[in-house]
Amino acid sequence: MNSQQVLQQVAALLPLVAVFVFFYVVSIRPQQMQQRKHREMLGRLKKGDRVLTRGGLYGVILDVRDNDVTLELAQNVRVRADRTAVQSLVRRGSGAGS
Repeated sequence: MNSQQVLQQVAALLPLVAVFVFFYVVSIRPQQMQQRKHREMLGRLKKGDRVLTRGGLYGVILDVRDNDVTLELAQNVRVRADRTAVQSLVRRGSGAGS
């Protein structure tokens, strides 16, 4: 094969590579960063944090164990949930939950 044929083959692959790079930058990479932030947030959970679960329940963390947390949803209403059930931390003056 001469150099012109090699150049043509490389040029034919260039659009495929460009599409892959585009999807990586636009879709895959931001999702990976979001997952990493969520894992870090789960690792920093501590007693007293106000959280929102994936099921839409607001609660306050009473206890954190290896893979689960004990939440108080209302006065004297406590549930134990897997740590990954926590979707996000809730700021104290947000008005959601009480």
